[in-house]
Amino acid sequence: MKLEKSWYTALREEIEKPYISTLKSFLQQEKEQGKIVYPPEPLVFNAFLQTPIDHAEVVIIGQDPYHGPGQAHGLSFSVPQGIPFPPSLRNIFLELERDVGIATPRHGCLLSWAKQGVLLLNATLTVRSGEARSHYGKGWEPFTDAVVAKLLQREKPLVFLLWGRSAQEKLRAIENKQVMPHVFLTAAHPSPLSAHEGFFGCRHFSQTNAFLQKWGRKPIDWNV
Repeated sequence: MKLEKSWYTALREEIEKPYISTLKSFLQQEKEQGKIVYPPEPLVFNAFLQTPIDHAEVVIIGQDPYHGPGQAHGLSFSVPQGIPFPPSLRNIFLELERDVGIATPRHGCLLSWAKQGVLLLNATLTVRSGEARSHYGKGWEPFTDAVVAKLLQREKPLVFLLWGRSAQEKLRAIENKQVMPHVFLTAAHPSPLSAHEGFFGCRHFSQTNAFLQKWGRKPIDWNV
């Protein structure tokens, strides 16, 4: 697993910390025990590859990767073309249509968002097949905290979309730090269990573009 160059430069000190070695050992142990881990190893850092640190405009923070076969490819909430929509992604598309009028697409690959500067980051970057949250507490959380901290150091404003508890835990971890001039939009997770508790109607897509245009930047084309 290798980080994209700009991210490696930004996180060099972080990846030399002892907990990273512990995390690597855990992942190696999973492999040796025959556990199936998603996403495939070459795609674990896909979000960083597709959205270099200076290209980021928006950050969407998910929980952990999808844990079904063929679903996870290193971009939060996204699935490769040809894979059926998981329920959370279907709800994201429903809100997208209600908010900005984009009809539900034929596929669920959000790569076009990532290419435009939407960092699709999960709080935990790997998961055991069929076991949600199985890699929580193994070291990914402090690493992704460090990612967020580096983003907050940027002078160019970012929009953070924080959907659900795991994403909002990131906000609590940084709320005592200087976060201006960044914008944080929070809502319930798009899961069917919680989407009706504040995700539907959040209008985060139109709000994001309004902020970007206010700053004189190009809005995101949310079509996929």
